[in-house]
Amino acid sequence: MSYEFPVDHRGLFEERTGQFLSFGLPVSDLEELRASIHSTWADAPGGWSYEWSALAAKYSADGNHSLAAMIYGIAKFPVLANDSRRRALQNQVDEYVKAAPGFGLEFERRILSLPYRSGEIELPVHILSVDGRYEDAPVLLLSGGVDGWKMDMHPLVSAFAKNAGVTVVAFDQPGTGESPVPLDAFGDEVIDGLVATARALGNGQVAHLGVSFGGNFAVRSGLTGAVDAVINIGAPVKGAFETANAERLVYGMGDIVGNALGFDAPATKDALVQGLRAFDRSALMTADDGRTPMLVVNGADDVHIPLSDTTLFEERPNTQVHVIPDAGHCAVTKLPELTPMMIDWLRDALSGTAPRTGR
Repeated sequence: MSYEFPVDHRGLFEERTGQFLSFGLPVSDLEELRASIHSTWADAPGGWSYEWSALAAKYSADGNHSLAAMIYGIAKFPVLANDSRRRALQNQVDEYVKAAPGFGLEFERRILSLPYRSGEIELPVHILSVDGRYEDAPVLLLSGGVDGWKMDMHPLVSAFAKNAGVTVVAFDQPGTGESPVPLDAFGDEVIDGLVATARALGNGQVAHLGVSFGGNFAVRSGLTGAVDAVINIGAPVKGAFETANAERLVYGMGDIVGNALGFDAPATKDALVQGLRAFDRSALMTADDGRTPMLVVNGADDVHIPLSDTTLFEERPNTQVHVIPDAGHCAVTKLPELTPMMIDWLRDALSGTAPRTGR
């Protein structure tokens, strides 16, 4: 289920310009589309998805499938609430697969059968490694959040696969992208299935990196001791799920989350908070013994997630916390310069030498 909701396209540009540019979008294209788009939802000239898809199609025709895939990712933003967004997602998949021979990595698109509510679901994942010898390396599970999905995370996916000594399994968290199930309490079962699959795929070591809401699932993986290392980039963990935070969400984020939760119409703030209650991980933090190394990163100026959801990890053993000045949600504009630090940390964590405390 999904629904359209009031959100000003100008606000989307305002919030996401830095993110789009950091993913490789040419400035000239950004400014051209900023001038030509006047509707968030219209599937017609001037519509967000229409105009971005037209630009992506041009790059595809020129053989630049990597850039086409990235731009189709913008075209589907922020949710799959209509046919034009769903077409954009399928086009993004097609272009990403076409671009794969140029990644400088071994690439496989695989459909996994994973547990969910006493049954099974099928979830497409992307597996990337330097040599295709999965059994010789740790596996890093990696996902984005409610509006930035596995293919949108390609700069991170590629950097870790090339430099961290891991095989990356990129996936869409429940309620997003190609996931067939909503964001609900049963989604933890899907993640557990992914962890089990990753252990069998690689050398037995598994790490979990989550961006934004994906970080919430990564945090759970670490607090339960299910994985061997965790990188949490901008996760909502506790305060983000309180009514006061739900009331201050901007740029349509409340309805983006509502779409992920499976709502079919705009929800009240109370319904949103109720739907998110299962993802409050504070009880797990109380029971946690700190044995899983964890790296926590977020921007100091995040408009969506309270700073306390980042700093609450400062007292946890075996954890590094980095609050990045002059950066917003997930420090996305600073990720290119932060990525080498995160890669070094992961290498150390998986070799057993990660610092136990620090910021």
